[in-house]
Amino acid sequence: MFRIAMRTLRFRKGAFVATFLAMTVGAMLVLACGGLMETGIRSEVPAKRLANTRFVVTGNQTWTLPKENPDDPEEDTETAFLGERARLPRALVTDLSRVPGVTAAVGDVTMPVLLGGDRVDAHGWSSAALTPVRLASGTEPSSGEVVLGQGTGARVGERVSLGVRGEAKAFTVSGLVPGTAVFVADADVDRLSGHPGLVDLIGVRASVDAGERIAKVLDGRDATLLSGDDRGIAEYPESSRSGADLIVLAAVFGGFAIMVMLFVVATTLGLSIQQRQRELALLRAVGTTPGQLRRMVIGESLVMAVFAVALGCLLGRFSGPWLFDQLVAHGLAPTAMVHHAGWIPMVVATGAVLIGSFLAALVAGRRAARTRPTEALADAAIQRRWLSWVRVVLAVLAFGGGIALFIVTVAVMTGPVAASTAGPSVMLWAIALALVAPGITKVLLAVLRWPVRAFSGAAGHLAVLSTKTRAVRVAAVVTPIMLATGVATANIYLQTTTIAVANEAFVENLRADLVLAGDVPAGLVDEVRALPGVRAASEYATSTVYVAKPYDSAQSEDGWPVQGVSGSAAAQTTAFHPTAGRLSDLTGDTVALPEAHAAAIGRGIGDRITIRMGDGASVDVRIVALYPARKGFETVLMPASLVATHTTSGLPSQIVVRTDDPGRVAPALARLAAAHPGLAVVDRDSLVSSYAKDQQVGSWINYLMAGMLIAYTAISVVNSLVMATSGRRREFGLQRLTGATKGQVLRMMTVEAGMTTIIGVVLGTVVAFATLVPFTLVTDGSLLPKGPMAIYLAVTGTAALLTFGATLMSTWVGLRTRPVEAAVAPA
Repeated sequence: MFRIAMRTLRFRKGAFVATFLAMTVGAMLVLACGGLMETGIRSEVPAKRLANTRFVVTGNQTWTLPKENPDDPEEDTETAFLGERARLPRALVTDLSRVPGVTAAVGDVTMPVLLGGDRVDAHGWSSAALTPVRLASGTEPSSGEVVLGQGTGARVGERVSLGVRGEAKAFTVSGLVPGTAVFVADADVDRLSGHPGLVDLIGVRASVDAGERIAKVLDGRDATLLSGDDRGIAEYPESSRSGADLIVLAAVFGGFAIMVMLFVVATTLGLSIQQRQRELALLRAVGTTPGQLRRMVIGESLVMAVFAVALGCLLGRFSGPWLFDQLVAHGLAPTAMVHHAGWIPMVVATGAVLIGSFLAALVAGRRAARTRPTEALADAAIQRRWLSWVRVVLAVLAFGGGIALFIVTVAVMTGPVAASTAGPSVMLWAIALALVAPGITKVLLAVLRWPVRAFSGAAGHLAVLSTKTRAVRVAAVVTPIMLATGVATANIYLQTTTIAVANEAFVENLRADLVLAGDVPAGLVDEVRALPGVRAASEYATSTVYVAKPYDSAQSEDGWPVQGVSGSAAAQTTAFHPTAGRLSDLTGDTVALPEAHAAAIGRGIGDRITIRMGDGASVDVRIVALYPARKGFETVLMPASLVATHTTSGLPSQIVVRTDDPGRVAPALARLAAAHPGLAVVDRDSLVSSYAKDQQVGSWINYLMAGMLIAYTAISVVNSLVMATSGRRREFGLQRLTGATKGQVLRMMTVEAGMTTIIGVVLGTVVAFATLVPFTLVTDGSLLPKGPMAIYLAVTGTAALLTFGATLMSTWVGLRTRPVEAAVAPA
């Protein structure tokens, strides 16, 4: 049977190419996502600046969220990644240096500085031994001196100005080293870093067996011991969070890619089997058993899948690194992280395609096995039966799943997190409609019948008759159009709505007329307040905090965004209106909470709670105000000085200014900014524009991944249309033998393509609408998504262009065959 299948392959090259291409692209996408997941799991960041160390000790950059029942060992725990650098006491350097087997322990502090307008990282001179870096000329720095890289163009003995924590500091160049590094005297580190008595990490040069002894010293301290390739995490602490984000990203889009791949392969293979009904019926007529037919279909599908997987994995070796490079280029992954795509992603991609092909072939083979021998004497191309109990059960399950996600999204979720159900939702609605597509297609064809006949004449009459007798096959072509339209519309509008809602929330909370942005030194806010025309000015710092006590049921590993503000100016520079307490009381160790958040933890004005700050420090704070907040965008307010102290930079990032005359105040602010390196004056419009741009960058990866899946579904549209149209050469030949011209056949197919497009777009719109409505209701209270109508028109226009182009091109190719030859060709 397999030899027969291979020998007849030349008569169905179109179906073979279409199915092969669907499998190949599916394997490539799954392998690319699998590579991202392996990269995230490994989170390999080779040590560079710390290459001359055996071990590295850092503060613990993770925190385990409290459990509702701490004594319950079976209760799941969640781990959060701290967004700020967790530092260590400098005294720990001395303790580690005394451990047997330790040659040297060096505390390292990273200090961002401005040198000639460029932001670079400065370190204490003792940190040079961790790389190692050696002097090319000059001497080691003493207090007030600096060693610079030869790439800076500096010379020994000259005076240079460094912007440190918003202040200009003059130094004498005592020496030069290769590269563009900056080293200051160890005696100046505490003064310049803003974190006296603390270090970012400790590099340890020691013997191999010293690891256990070092671990004992660290026991009970909030510290982490790193070795090998993990040492690079100390240089790039954000890599741990980025690795976790890569895992989630790869899991979501990889799972979505697998679902789309299964859908596309099953649809393409099913259409291929439909076109071979006559061939399969003839095989049954000459004595082939149902089991032999099933094995033939499954066998040829698996052989095709093996070669498709090989090519897909080869392409995936290039597409995976390219995709990762795009993430790095847009700041969504650390530049130092190494991409991996080993044998595990390859096995997953291979297994997904082989299993998907097997299941699709199993279903198609079952249909082929039910072919009656007597159908060989009739026109097997006209398939009328499509409904079965299996299809009914699957359709009910898919519709039930889509409705359940709709209800869960509306009833349980809040804010942007509601987008998490969109991926499975769009596939469930697409699968449900695909299962009942033949019935819906018949209904819609009946609706279109009269207008088509009225406006398209004889060509429309022929198209209506053709689609009426081939409704099941029309549904098979409609399905990929529906999937492409639904996936594209839902994913694009999901992003535009998310961005628009986030921008709205930002603008609602923004009360700044002007902003001083950069490293804000202590005391500068008082100078700003003293400027003529300034009504109010507040320091501004952002971070993420966690409620440690009492138990917070609404808290996730993402924590709560916190804004640090100056209490005296908070009422004028923020959009929060307290319903209890006063924002002016935000001084010292205090906090203001959204009403819903306070109610969730059972606390009110005057109560104390324990907050875990962004750097892991625990702070007991008193609640001084409560205010209403937009769901999904709840923000905690704390004093700017408290928030900034527990950030990596240690400084507020902005001064928010309210004024009645921005044109008068802006020049005075500009003069202040000029005296403080790194500061710049930004107006309200520029601030809003900058935030919107940041939102676009954050959504870029979603657009990219969605674009890859949309392109995949578009390929399936072309495949299905070309395959379906090419399989009608015999029909075209018979029409021409009965007097139809090429032009008449092309006009008939044009009308058919129009009807197919309308049905596919209508069903795709239903899929997108059912996916988007719960999200838009939760985030915006609207039934319609936010975004220009041009997006929908572009999606539907592209679907129409693909449908008409693929249909008419394959029809034109089919009409090149002589009518007599086409009429006797295999169906």
